[in-house]
Amino acid sequence: MAFDYGTRRIGIAVTDPMQIIATGLDTIHPKDIIAYLKNYLLTEQVEKFIVGEPKQMDNSPSQSAIHVKGFVNLLKKNFAEVTIEMLDERFTSKIASATIAQSGMSKKNRQNKALVDTISAVILLQSWMERRIF
Repeated sequence: MAFDYGTRRIGIAVTDPMQIIATGLDTIHPKDIIAYLKNYLLTEQVEKFIVGEPKQMDNSPSQSAIHVKGFVNLLKKNFAEVTIEMLDERFTSKIASATIAQSGMSKKNRQNKALVDTISAVILLQSWMERRIF
């Protein structure tokens, strides 16, 4: 399961049991994420949380890194049994926006920020899976 964390929305993606393809799951408000995950984990098995790590172009932490660190601590506190791995998230939102623009969706759907966050999480998870293979 991967997360594109934002202070307004958290994009969530999951993979199939064989870990072949990432799929967008949902976009959740940060205040609702723990309840959402507790409910999700009642029926689904999650091996690892992949969290996007916000970085500047010079590889230093971005301004939002402090919020992501708080989110990771919240995950550790509530889901100690699930491993957490950080993954550089630079350019995921730009790639997600470009993907949406090229998809042929209506202008209204292309402007849906929740969709961008979910697709960003998909890109994170797919990237993590590809790095494992090679």
